[in-house]
Amino acid sequence: MQYNYFYEHLLLVPAITFVVTVFLKWIFVKLKTWKIDLSRSLWSWWMPSVHSSVVVSLATAIAIKYWVNHDLFAIAMSFTVIIIYDAINVRFEAWQHAIAINESLWHKKFKESLWHLPSEAFAWSLLGIIVAVAIYYI
Repeated sequence: MQYNYFYEHLLLVPAITFVVTVFLKWIFVKLKTWKIDLSRSLWSWWMPSVHSSVVVSLATAIAIKYWVNHDLFAIAMSFTVIIIYDAINVRFEAWQHAIAINESLWHKKFKESLWHLPSEAFAWSLLGIIVAVAIYYI
């Protein structure tokens, strides 16, 4: 394997992916609302799925550095599956609970937008792969 500073310091790959994904989220929020609002790009919902792209970029970086038969890749993939499952399913249930509670209270008290569609998590998982591979070839 060629020498690559980012792959000698694997934590930089998901960190860079985080910055890229938050920046893209900021652009999407700006295009949707026509307002400059950095706080919305740090929200844990809506497109893109920051946590999906970050964990997938780390798993991809580990796969590139150590290959897929290494124990670290198995750990990273297990972590990735749990994070994406949470983004799609567990937070969907929390969203439904928030709606029910807000309706019973007759006013919005709890944030209802908490989850990602499977297509959103998948699409931004691809971004994690793309960023990890791009960093490898820098």
